[in-house]
Amino acid sequence: MPAGEPSWSADLYAAALRAGHGPLYLRRADGSLLPLEVERWCAEADAVDLEVVRWCEGAVLDVGCGPGRLVAALVAEGRRALGIDVSDAAVARTVGLGGPALRRSVFDPVPGEGRWGTALLLDGNLGIGGDPRALLDRLARLLAPGGLLIAETVPGDIDERELVRVDDGRGGGGAPFPWARLGTPALLRLARSAGWRLDGQWAAGGRRFVALRSRAASRTAEQPNSTAVISSQRARNPSPESVVDAR
Repeated sequence: MPAGEPSWSADLYAAALRAGHGPLYLRRADGSLLPLEVERWCAEADAVDLEVVRWCEGAVLDVGCGPGRLVAALVAEGRRALGIDVSDAAVARTVGLGGPALRRSVFDPVPGEGRWGTALLLDGNLGIGGDPRALLDRLARLLAPGGLLIAETVPGDIDERELVRVDDGRGGGGAPFPWARLGTPALLRLARSAGWRLDGQWAAGGRRFVALRSRAASRTAEQPNSTAVISSQRARNPSPESVVDAR
């Protein structure tokens, strides 16, 4: 687990998720504040989120799932999905919405490694660990060969790596941890050097997204089953392992 990642489980972040609102920020080294959209994260998936859902293939791993709106939307459409997050509050809220979730860093062992059809990095989660190349390499190992990564980027050609703190804007702050911010051009440069290829990009609702494809599938690779498995006759909260292992 990258140094500092557990800071997302600190009291300020957990309290905001439990309340469903901020204010909450990332305080940068220069003292400037980056607002965190807690209210949007805690709301139901909106039209922009649902467009992301339509892009997804096979079993979906939501990395840094937060309060779980994407996992809940995927499950509601009969998709296999699992959220992982380092925050107990995030995992509890995701499970409360009917979505399977684990308290887990993406750099820890994850169920179904090498068999996920899609991985999501939304809401700034390209920043996890402060080293986007290490994150891309890790996701390539989690995805099935030829799997899809959908990442949300920031506006402009930005490539920032720095220490930040979770901050409530009123003088309360957590411990510093490494974070990154990437615009689409920077992500594409990094992805090409790491062996990914561009599958699509789009903008909606003031947000920007990139779909990347990992290295092509081998003939012997085991692929996740993309058919729907959740219905009124099936459990709404399958075990994390069953998300990718059930046939």
